[in-house]
Amino acid sequence: MSEQHIFLVGPMGAGKTTIGRRLADFLCRPFVDIDNEIEARTGADIQWIFDMEGENGFRDRETRVLKTIIETSPSSIIATGGGIILRPENRTTLQHNGQVVYLSATKEQLYERTKRDKNRPLLQVDDRRGVIDQLVAKRDPLYREIADLIFPSGATQPSKIAKKLAEALSEL
Repeated sequence: MSEQHIFLVGPMGAGKTTIGRRLADFLCRPFVDIDNEIEARTGADIQWIFDMEGENGFRDRETRVLKTIIETSPSSIIATGGGIILRPENRTTLQHNGQVVYLSATKEQLYERTKRDKNRPLLQVDDRRGVIDQLVAKRDPLYREIADLIFPSGATQPSKIAKKLAEALSEL
């Protein structure tokens, strides 16, 4: 496996951060979570940024942080936000700067994993299931478009998923 960045893309609740941390440990690489980086750099949480700047303002920050991480980080495991693929420039950036892994999950898994989450701005609505259905319908083709590997984030333990993912990546 070449020493390039490995980007984890997929919907919220797919396990990008949880699996990404374990994958980074397994591969002895740094781990970066783009949402956490945005919060650290702004001193504000994602919800506040959405409230103050709207989704477009947040997406602008996301694009800048993605580019900065690519330019300044050694070969890392990078967990992206679920909507990073909405901008064509981000899809191109991801494809040209490392391996892209689409961590997929069923709608039911996503719903179960996020049903009590209070930190995801797009899910602070009454009909979470409807939002998840819409997000998956809109974003799934975009994840697939840029993925070097589509990998189910499954129902097993994150450490086992990370090990299997590392094995799959070594075969690319």
